[in-house]
Amino acid sequence: MDNAFNDPVALFLRSILTLGRRVRAERPPGSLSLSGLGILGSLKRHGPLAATRLAIEERLQPQSLTRLVADLERLQLISRRRSARDRREIIIAITAKGRKVLVGDIAARRAWLEMAIAAALTPGERETIPAASGVMMKLAAYQPAKDGTGAIKG
Repeated sequence: MDNAFNDPVALFLRSILTLGRRVRAERPPGSLSLSGLGILGSLKRHGPLAATRLAIEERLQPQSLTRLVADLERLQLISRRRSARDRREIIIAITAKGRKVLVGDIAARRAWLEMAIAAALTPGERETIPAASGVMMKLAAYQPAKDGTGAIKG
């Protein structure tokens, strides 16, 4: 890795990080924190989750999740209830208001990305987006197996 500009992995990483920063910059003023949006996104995708499962999904420490959940509940973006199966377990769900906040945040970033794709990319480059997106999602799902061989997270 003598020259990071010629290293394909370094170039790929730099491009992912740069695009991520650029898309995050298009968030509406006064937006929810990225951690809060992550929680809302997980709840929208997976439905109501136990707090322990949500912490795992979001890769958060339970203490961090507790603080974020309290803030989101105060804003009425999520609701909490005890599990009927195990009364010690807390189930967290996104509210209608939470869905609206999440959709609004995503819409602002999507609008910028659609405009940038149309203006900055050639038709051929635009055609590669679905395949590239699939590859990137596959990479995002990768989890090294305990034996070191690797496995796709299901």
